[in-house]
Amino acid sequence: MAGEIVERAGHESLDAESRRRKAEKIRAILERERPLAGASLLEIGVGSGVIASSFRDVVGPEGEVHGVDVRDSRLVRDFPFELVEGTRLPFPDRSFDVVLSNHVVEHVGSRDDQLDHLREVARVLSADGIAYLATPSRWTLVEPHFHLPLLSWVPRAARSPYVRLARRGPAYDCELLSRSELLALAAAAGLDASERTLEAMRLMGTIESRALARRMAAAPGAVHRALLPLVPTLIFVLRRRPEADPAPAP
Repeated sequence: MAGEIVERAGHESLDAESRRRKAEKIRAILERERPLAGASLLEIGVGSGVIASSFRDVVGPEGEVHGVDVRDSRLVRDFPFELVEGTRLPFPDRSFDVVLSNHVVEHVGSRDDQLDHLREVARVLSADGIAYLATPSRWTLVEPHFHLPLLSWVPRAARSPYVRLARRGPAYDCELLSRSELLALAAAAGLDASERTLEAMRLMGTIESRALARRMAAAPGAVHRALLPLVPTLIFVLRRRPEADPAPAP
């Protein structure tokens, strides 16, 4: 019906081809950090399942891939999967060499929930493990879930009224982070965060088919650095801080 407010079940992308390209980008970034063959890998928020499934071939027969999500929207189901509630992960400490949190942290709830999410990432990472974290920047010009200009810029109390006024949904249910806010949360969770946003921009030229993405990737580094505050997605590699490891048993 024209003018009807859109009800949203979730924000996961079910476009399999775009998920395959995203898996290629994540793989390229992580392979510069550590070997992936034989790794145990967890994807938090698998959505379509395409990314997790793509990593089965990457980690190979000696590795393993697991996935969790709050709902089962998978198009691909060839890996172990568990439904979860909240931010708690149903795995023991230090279970995984690699953890993927791809556009998840903005959906888990309040700042406290976001901190809990990152603490769980730190808890299940092995001592020498790495995590890939991508999330939209709060200062992106067009909010990527509701496609409204400056939605995440306005005060929190005004965001749901804006969404309803634009007839994009009954409420705003995301919590986007700025770069400084994300770094502070990672530190509080016992994680060191190394930004890989510029590296991801350069990788677009080899992965994306769109001409604009290729031209952007080919631009000089000075151009990339100048555009960094306007880049809509922040990408980090996370590692446990040594002092975050529990003390050995006496």
